[in-house]
Amino acid sequence: MSLDIASPVSRTLLFVLLVSNSISAAPPPANEPLPALPLPTYLSKTRTLFALDDPSVPSALVSQAFSAIPVVSDSRGAVWMATSGGLKRYDPASRTRDRWQFFAGRRWLADNSVQAILPDATGGVWVRTATGVSHIEFRPFTLEQKTISFEERIRLRHNRHGLVADSRLERPGDLSSSRPEPSDNDGLWTAIYGAAECFRYAVTESSDALALARQSLDAVLFLEQVTGRPGYPARSYVVKGEDHPSDGVWSDTPDGRFTWKGDTSSDEIAGHFFLYSVAFDRLPGAAEKQKISAAAARIADHILEHGYNLTGPDGKPTTWGRWSLDYFATPAGRPDSPLNAVELLSFLKTAAHITGDSRYETEYRKAALDLGYAKIATRYLELRQEINYSDEELAMLSFYPLFRYETDPQLLALYRNALAQWWRNMRREQNPLWTFIYLTAIPAARADLNGPVWVLQRIPMDLIDWTVLNSTRSDVTLDAGPDRFEHPQSSVLLPPDERPVMKWNGNPFIVDGGDGALSEDDGAFFLLPYWMGRYHRIIEEAAAR
Repeated sequence: MSLDIASPVSRTLLFVLLVSNSISAAPPPANEPLPALPLPTYLSKTRTLFALDDPSVPSALVSQAFSAIPVVSDSRGAVWMATSGGLKRYDPASRTRDRWQFFAGRRWLADNSVQAILPDATGGVWVRTATGVSHIEFRPFTLEQKTISFEERIRLRHNRHGLVADSRLERPGDLSSSRPEPSDNDGLWTAIYGAAECFRYAVTESSDALALARQSLDAVLFLEQVTGRPGYPARSYVVKGEDHPSDGVWSDTPDGRFTWKGDTSSDEIAGHFFLYSVAFDRLPGAAEKQKISAAAARIADHILEHGYNLTGPDGKPTTWGRWSLDYFATPAGRPDSPLNAVELLSFLKTAAHITGDSRYETEYRKAALDLGYAKIATRYLELRQEINYSDEELAMLSFYPLFRYETDPQLLALYRNALAQWWRNMRREQNPLWTFIYLTAIPAARADLNGPVWVLQRIPMDLIDWTVLNSTRSDVTLDAGPDRFEHPQSSVLLPPDERPVMKWNGNPFIVDGGDGALSEDDGAFFLLPYWMGRYHRIIEEAAAR
């Protein structure tokens, strides 16, 4: 016996909840900055899997005479219901967006054939399925406590020569079989983690945060050195003899010590300059600042000397490292031009700030005003052919330093126009990183912070890339069209712990995904918005008030 979430009552309740969730309180007057949002303790979910014969499993669930229990109330008053596709929970005492929660797939259950549910004494449940037992628990947590687990994950399984690395699982779902490996964007992912540690250090003055920030910075700086081509960073590298994927362009260093991956993209340059700006402004020490300044100058010089292009050892522009007007005039470059204009302007403005060299400021203003790059940046909605969530990431990482350093009212007006166009789609994502960057760019802007904080809270503690299937759920309304990869997507944002694991460059409306638990995400995507929000006093832990 099971209850189907397709029932009219369930659909009606869900519709009411979704509608009420879209209504928010009136914001304060536009001329008043939003106060920091205090972060309360919340209930964090965890799952532990057991075999049917494990002695830790309550005997009532595993005895030969166990009774099918499809509906139970837990010790907090929430109702748990078996369904045809897993488990659902309804808690009338929770905030609207958390009243209905869904549990399916190996992230939560041994399998989706729920046979019995048994409450524990602390608001969780034991769930027997055909092949095993899950213990789902709700534990009081703060977001700052959550960062500890995320930091530990990176230390244990995602540190490869100081780079934040992908983690492949040789046995599905088995973290003990984790093996770090290089990716296309090691520089970008390490920059995101390094910037998070810079902000953590600025907030806490933690020696641990300072050490990790420096480690990440050094790893990113080395990517520019290992190629032997000044101003041209590698995507990644391995020590000679280490395994690496066969895709892409790999080259050996002359001394034979390293093999590095080329055809470097704008993703890497945007990530490097973002980290350079944050580390230069937030970390102590003249030696650090000198290293950052020298690297920023070399990359900026390379781009300027090669006609606003990033060129590889063959002297030709890389596939995605193109910021020239000639490229913007091509069919491929035209839709890229608003984003790439923002990127180039951000690189040059950041180089001017970091190095103090007026030459970069001159080049920046030439590109922005004389060559019209600032106006090109305002044509995003006009030229956009599709919504690319990876482009959103590159745009926001580039906007952040641009708004931090620019003071010219004319240029700021153009940049606000450009940012507003990206924000039209981003606002529905409730993305904490994009929201916090948006508020640093436009401090008096109105933005609902409850949604982004909810996203941070609902990011699962377990970041194994379990297979997730939501397209068959009767309560999920699919969008009329698929995304740019022809994947089905929802019209309403699902909680992060009910959708596939992804970084901020992924489509948060994707309903299906996962790789069968053959990898684990590093989780730095959670750490950066949390510590950035704390640093800029957009959010604060309630205990600190």
